[in-house]
Amino acid sequence: GCSPRRSGHGYESDPRPFAACHSPTLLPTFLVSPSERQIVVGICAMMKKSKSKPMTQILERLCKFDYIDVVIFPEEVILEEPVEKWPLCDCLISFHSKGFPLDKAVEYAKLRNPLLINDLNMQYFIQDRREVYRILQEEGIDLPRYGVLNRDPDNPEECNLVEGEDHVEVNGEVFPKPFVEKPVCAEDHNVYIYYPTSAGGGSQRLFRKIGSRSSVYSPESSVRKTGSYIYEEFMPTDGTDVKVYTVGPDYAHAEARKSPALDGKVERDSEGKEIRYPVMLTAMEKLVARKVCLAFKQTVCGFDLLRANGHSFVCDVNGFSFVKNSMKYYDDCAKVLGNMVMRELAPQFHIPWSIPMEAEDIPIVPTTSGTMMELRCVIAIIRHGDRTPKQKMKMEVRHPLFFELFEKYGGYKTGKLKLKKPKQLQEVLDIARLLLVELGQHNDCEIEEKKSKLEQLKTVLEMYGHFSGINRKVQLTYLRNGQPKASSEEEDSKKDGPSLLLVLKWGGELTPAGRVQAEELGRAFRCMYPGGQAGNRQSLGCESPIDFGDYAGFPGCGLLRLHSTYRHDLKIYASDEGRVQMTAAAFAKGLLALEGELTPILVQMVKSANMNGLLDSDSDSLTDCQQKVKARLHEIMQKDQEFSQDDYLKLAPTGSPSLVNSMDVIENPVKTCDKVYALIQSLTSQIRKRLEDPKSSGNLQLYHSETLELMLQRWSKLERDFRMKNGRYDISKIPDIYDCIKYDSQHNASLSLEDTLELFRLSRALADIVIPQEYGISKAEKLDIAQAYCVPLLKKIQLDLQRTHEDEAVNKLHPLYSRGVMSPGRHVRTRLYFTSESHVHSLLSIFRYGGLLDEEKDQQWKQAMDYLSAVTELNYMTQIVIMLYEDNNKDPSSEERFHVELHFSPGVKGCEDEENVPLGFGFRPASSENQDKKPNQGSLEDLSQDQPDQALPVSEPINIQRRSPMIRNRKTGSMEVQTLSQQTQAPAVPVIPVTFLISSELFSMPAVKRFSVSFARHPTNGFEGCSMVPSIYPLETLHNSLSLKQVDKFLNAVCESSTLSSLFDSQSQTSLYSPQQPLSSSGSETSLRPPSQPLWRKCFSFCLILI
Repeated sequence: GCSPRRSGHGYESDPRPFAACHSPTLLPTFLVSPSERQIVVGICAMMKKSKSKPMTQILERLCKFDYIDVVIFPEEVILEEPVEKWPLCDCLISFHSKGFPLDKAVEYAKLRNPLLINDLNMQYFIQDRREVYRILQEEGIDLPRYGVLNRDPDNPEECNLVEGEDHVEVNGEVFPKPFVEKPVCAEDHNVYIYYPTSAGGGSQRLFRKIGSRSSVYSPESSVRKTGSYIYEEFMPTDGTDVKVYTVGPDYAHAEARKSPALDGKVERDSEGKEIRYPVMLTAMEKLVARKVCLAFKQTVCGFDLLRANGHSFVCDVNGFSFVKNSMKYYDDCAKVLGNMVMRELAPQFHIPWSIPMEAEDIPIVPTTSGTMMELRCVIAIIRHGDRTPKQKMKMEVRHPLFFELFEKYGGYKTGKLKLKKPKQLQEVLDIARLLLVELGQHNDCEIEEKKSKLEQLKTVLEMYGHFSGINRKVQLTYLRNGQPKASSEEEDSKKDGPSLLLVLKWGGELTPAGRVQAEELGRAFRCMYPGGQAGNRQSLGCESPIDFGDYAGFPGCGLLRLHSTYRHDLKIYASDEGRVQMTAAAFAKGLLALEGELTPILVQMVKSANMNGLLDSDSDSLTDCQQKVKARLHEIMQKDQEFSQDDYLKLAPTGSPSLVNSMDVIENPVKTCDKVYALIQSLTSQIRKRLEDPKSSGNLQLYHSETLELMLQRWSKLERDFRMKNGRYDISKIPDIYDCIKYDSQHNASLSLEDTLELFRLSRALADIVIPQEYGISKAEKLDIAQAYCVPLLKKIQLDLQRTHEDEAVNKLHPLYSRGVMSPGRHVRTRLYFTSESHVHSLLSIFRYGGLLDEEKDQQWKQAMDYLSAVTELNYMTQIVIMLYEDNNKDPSSEERFHVELHFSPGVKGCEDEENVPLGFGFRPASSENQDKKPNQGSLEDLSQDQPDQALPVSEPINIQRRSPMIRNRKTGSMEVQTLSQQTQAPAVPVIPVTFLISSELFSMPAVKRFSVSFARHPTNGFEGCSMVPSIYPLETLHNSLSLKQVDKFLNAVCESSTLSSLFDSQSQTSLYSPQQPLSSSGSETSLRPPSQPLWRKCFSFCLILI
């Protein structure tokens, strides 16, 4: 051990619990007699650092080396004494921190020439981010693309910076937002991240942790105008940073923590320490650690890694830095440092020393015990949340200014142009204003643009007082010979020559209610993960005696621990529409218990998946099959007579109850359209009256800051467009009408307009036919159209399921350091795909009609199919969820090793839905994590046995009619009651809406449980406008015992397009389209191009279920 403390030098005995000889001493070495001379390790740093807990712990262990003595240089000596009077040492551990005189330390090293653990001259470079990046680059270490902006403090204006709305140009190099702005001085922690306008703009300001905050969101979008900065591209890391700590070139410890840029809230445990988790480094990352350690000549060195897009990038090197709160690291660090000192200095001190050889630690990865299945993968496809009605206006334009704009942004390359950026929309607005001025001056003007349409273009573009890419877009399409046929709105004689079709789209934004829906669903979604269901330690997955701070003791904590312990491989994809991206961000916020603004969450967590049509579809191109289906649908819906038996066969060949019911309600389609038209007329005249009444129009605040004028515009346009000049009805407007009335009856009910419920009922019946049937009438058509949308997504799902059981180092905890985490080997892959109606419809069609299972032979699948055909609408937040489990006790090659479940929810509850909703069989995951595994859980054989129910004591008796194993009390806000039918009897469990599960008795629920999201008491409910936030239907299990092999085979068959087209040819009612081109494996643009529905079809909600 260390030489014992000598008395007589004014040092008292040490009151601390460990032995005095194992303490570093402040004794100056020149007071020690030569016979007792040992290797002296000097610690020269500011007191805050040299007396810190990690340093104390490591030095205590270092003292256990027989020949090593430790001396801590007192701070006053370092600051006030000349270096000649500093203590002597043979080995120096010295490092810079705020206030430390690095120059004096360099001088001391020159004078005494000790062995340096961390080189001192290199510490000047570490204080300058420009030098750090230069050295990293020279070493060939990956770092983000960056540019340096040097400003002269006396002349800050003279610099090579050009700032655009959504990018900066530094020394001629462009950095589009999001980008990061770092002060060149490494001591300055005020790093800013700037977000693009399409994500909401603004910036996140990072700083040294203050209490529980490490960053704050700011609406400021302009970069700083004084000081020198590094600008670098923002790396999308899924919200975690990895901190690496080296001790010499061959040892690196890594920890993950939540990225400070995500919501700025620091996660702390019950002792107030930031929660971090040790993670495994890949072989490449270990090599990077070695390079960093050697390049900066810092034995003890901390640096930051960003894991993004499958690569690791170094974004910061901090120099001397210890891990906090890891006993294993303290042991390792002291051992490595002690061995290093002895190896270098023992020979000259004639100390007998051989480096101890130790067996490498073998990382042990425990699996879950017993026959429990382990959840390995969750894939969910989710429709966006509640939105404002989507609106569009078309006009043909011929003015040279429009053609100039078209050319400027490269419209001639494809003949089409989408303008979404604020700068582009501003240019369109400028042209509209200019043309209106010209029109105003002389009426015989050559300008052909119609005044009313230009006015509308101007009004819409001026809404909100600012542009944000999420709100509006303008599309221009080149028409070689002008528009082919005059629509009902064009009476002018047709002009020759080319023109442009301008389509303005607006509306369709996620509403506050939509945000709440998404966030609540995210919160409820946690309960599907192990340990997510209850509040006692075992079921929480909080296996250790450690209290997990913010995450302890509430439902869903299992997922939060998986995620925060870096065992959760989460990726969130969204199509490029604003409402879909914001839904994804709000869901992530609820899922991961984040706080604050959606913008930073969107930028970090949500990947835009406009990749080969994965989640987007080009809404202007329909397949031949879709065109034919649409024509047939319109023909049947234009007959002024009651539906005949023949019509039922034509419109609903699959015999779907939801379709048949709607046809029964409609009886005569034209008469019903007459009624709908009359009701719209009545509605617009009521709104006009309100507008004329000075009392009501002044102070009326409609939902989401809409005005009565805008509401009137919305309905008047529908009134004009629905009934065409020839007296026939434009069936394609039905989804828009249903969309608008659904929105107004939910959000603007306070207006108390007459007959809105009747309009809602009739337009819904029409929409329940038109919307789902747009995706195909016969099974063959449904499959053909679904394929055109979904193949890229299906291929991706297939990959997600396959990759799960490959052993990946990433997203696994380091088992040796993971004190208090019982199963560090468990990691779950979650892939969430947020998209719009067309994809959810198509995907469900594939599962229903693609031949996954034979309903004649599989009773469970038959019941699932009956349930689906009774669902009328795929509403906002519709979910299709695929879960993959692994049974570790089965042979890895057997079919029983991997088990797949399919679940579904039709999304948000509609206004009048409570009474006639189809009943499913509840959420029955077969692989629940119970203490004792129940045999054959929730299988259908059990469901069919009519067992006596045992119920929990409830204050008043519940009358249960046994319609199905899943019984729900339909009164609004009432509890849902579930019967768990299994061979071992379980009590029926009242499921309290997840949002307010607090009382401790409720935490003893069994793991197989339905989760239902109720927003009845959500703080935002009812405050904006007079809106209600409807609750979301719980997940229903469609099948809970598929094998992975079965699913894989099915997905293969579906993705090879030729197989599907022939599947139903025999039963097909019409000669169908030619099969699609087979998809090339490269997934090129052309082969994966899905068609898409016209806007009006997308336009309404998931409104359909598959028929």
